[in-house]
Amino acid sequence: MHILLIHQAFASLDEPGGTRHHELARHLAGRGQRVTVITSSISYLTGAATPLDPAPLPPVRGDLGKGAGAGAAILHAYTYSALHKSFVHRVFAFFSFMLSSFLAGLGVKNVDVVWGTSPPIFQGMTAWLLARLKRVPFLFEVRDLWPTFAIAVGVLKNPLLIQLSEWLERFLYRHADRVMVNSPGFITHVTGRGARRVELVPNGADPEMFDPADDGAAFRAAHQLENKFVALYAGAHGISNDLGVVLESASLLLADAPAVQILFLGDGKEKAKLQAQAAGMGLSNVTFLPPVPKNEMAAALASADACIAILKPLEEYKTTYPNKVFDYMAAGRPVVLAIDGVIREVVEAAECGLFAKPGDPSALAKVLRALAENPERSRRIGMKGRRYVEAHFSRSMLAEKLANILEEMAA
Repeated sequence: MHILLIHQAFASLDEPGGTRHHELARHLAGRGQRVTVITSSISYLTGAATPLDPAPLPPVRGDLGKGAGAGAAILHAYTYSALHKSFVHRVFAFFSFMLSSFLAGLGVKNVDVVWGTSPPIFQGMTAWLLARLKRVPFLFEVRDLWPTFAIAVGVLKNPLLIQLSEWLERFLYRHADRVMVNSPGFITHVTGRGARRVELVPNGADPEMFDPADDGAAFRAAHQLENKFVALYAGAHGISNDLGVVLESASLLLADAPAVQILFLGDGKEKAKLQAQAAGMGLSNVTFLPPVPKNEMAAALASADACIAILKPLEEYKTTYPNKVFDYMAAGRPVVLAIDGVIREVVEAAECGLFAKPGDPSALAKVLRALAENPERSRRIGMKGRRYVEAHFSRSMLAEKLANILEEMAA
């Protein structure tokens, strides 16, 4: 079976960003399936360019790394390089990839299933059209509820663009042979907008990537974090992530819990603003570091005593399964969760973290203070998360489910 994946934000293990699809593709290739990924020439997280040949098309061929299998390949398609400048520039980037990935996809032969993923939703149209031209099934994956989230957070405001985006969303749900979601909170939304058959393949983690016994001493020494209770936030620094609340919590902790050090690891449109805000507030208990590739995340998470997951206090975000939470759990670190909804149900079922009311700096500071005061309890809580991921959210187990879905579709 030959699977064609269209994914602008695809990241390999040696790149920063979410690697769900890289891990799934490696698993599929390990089963003897052939996987071709068409992705952007520009990193979705950092905006950095991937080297291309002088002509953007045909795209450059790479592979999915050691152990991926001979049947796995990456094609980098041209993308307008302005993801982090403004919303308008981001739209240009999305449409440039939509066109270039379509042209690249035309040259991929003997495809059995086309797999499209959103966001950005525009590449879903590319995947649908390629599937129809190649007369093969179309799997549409929903990783977050775009444009609903964009409207809720205030990024998408133009009434005409909202109307067109919602039309496109419904079109793709109705015309997909199957719709795959990564959170059970999305199922009602997609079925209510026309999805005929919905499959749940939730976010998860690969426990083998992390060693919960590692104390992260080398990472701590490299970044002057010795003798600190490190509370790590890893991931995108965007509008949705509400990281200003974390800075306000750090300000509260500076007076009575100076050993708590907040570590921001990652990149995004809001990072420069957050760094300036932290400097203006005199937050000596805050450290900013650039993003690291997924294959270096184990060392970063090992250095943490607790890990923060936070989103804006919006009703829409109660539907999400943030990938970082499962990585935190796999690393055996307690989760400080400032997100309500379905992911809170997971953390509470696993008994692997503490909940802080979203949008409330005092609540977040209180939770961090409580964990820092009892490191042994924090460690026990974190190990419960590790065991829960192994039992319920192991990437290999979830990849098997995806493989069965794709094989059914191809058959």
